[in-house]
Amino acid sequence: MLSRVAESIYWMSRYVERAENVARFIDVNDNLTLGEGVDLVEQWAPLVYTTGDQELFKELYGEPHRDAVLRFLAFDPRNPNSVLSCVSAARENARSVRESITTPMWEQINKFYLMVQQSAQTSRFITEPNQFCDMVKHASHTLVGATYTTMSHGEAWHFSRVGRLIERADKTSRIVDVQYFHLLPDVTDVGTSLDVVRWSALLRSASALTMYRRVHGRITPDRVADFLILDRDFPRSMRFCLMRVQESVCEITGSRPGTFRCHSEQLAGRLRSEMDYTSIDDVVQQGMHEYIDQFQQRLNQIGGGLHADFFTLERDVDTWRQSQTQRMLP
Repeated sequence: MLSRVAESIYWMSRYVERAENVARFIDVNDNLTLGEGVDLVEQWAPLVYTTGDQELFKELYGEPHRDAVLRFLAFDPRNPNSVLSCVSAARENARSVRESITTPMWEQINKFYLMVQQSAQTSRFITEPNQFCDMVKHASHTLVGATYTTMSHGEAWHFSRVGRLIERADKTSRIVDVQYFHLLPDVTDVGTSLDVVRWSALLRSASALTMYRRVHGRITPDRVADFLILDRDFPRSMRFCLMRVQESVCEITGSRPGTFRCHSEQLAGRLRSEMDYTSIDDVVQQGMHEYIDQFQQRLNQIGGGLHADFFTLERDVDTWRQSQTQRMLP
């Protein structure tokens, strides 16, 4: 597999996952306003911070009111992280490696792209964004299913999974970071129905409410953070994503368990090992924001390592693996 092909497949999956997560944030935030068209800045500002585009938003729109935030996150082509921009970028990456992905994958990406384009032409989204968000999530899940069931689980598949899960870990960390202290209740709200609704909304943003209830039952801030950060079985938790990233990188490089052949594999293995022996008490003691900020920095380092290890090479991955094997020989 050529490095340019690996990179395009990696970014195709990252962009699709990014579009889905933006739709999740919009959907849950709008539901939290109970469909009453609440236009409070304090309700919609965290959504812009979650995607990390607050400076661009301020330059284009000023105050983060509901309609402006919805347009910016869903359809604004000037926002590189809007749903429209992400799906367009994913389709372009897929088109450039059409011969390396399956026909069902290509067809689904095109259906996804056309659906978003058509939705951008209507005004219904502003008044009722939930249907569009459901369509985005469904389209993303369909593509993930098509990838899993129609693509051989070789190098291309693993690069796709690495891209998807690095993006998912990043977005889960962002929503926990932004919302954790935003949702910490006043003393008078603790244990009330309003308190439960707020934390339930955070869990729903990661489709985690049902699984959380089965594992922990009662909703408390620390347990919610523990589930979304450190749970080893829930597929949208930060730890789960990192575990699978490391496994896929090991499959790509051919490394034996407990060893590494490249810098990105070393970084992923080191961070995974630390998370394996971290408790939520350790996270709270360090500081939630400080822990997640460090996690995001290290996740970016893994992404940079992948780029240096695989995507800047004018050769195929098999040749890279052979060269690394020769370096390890005495």
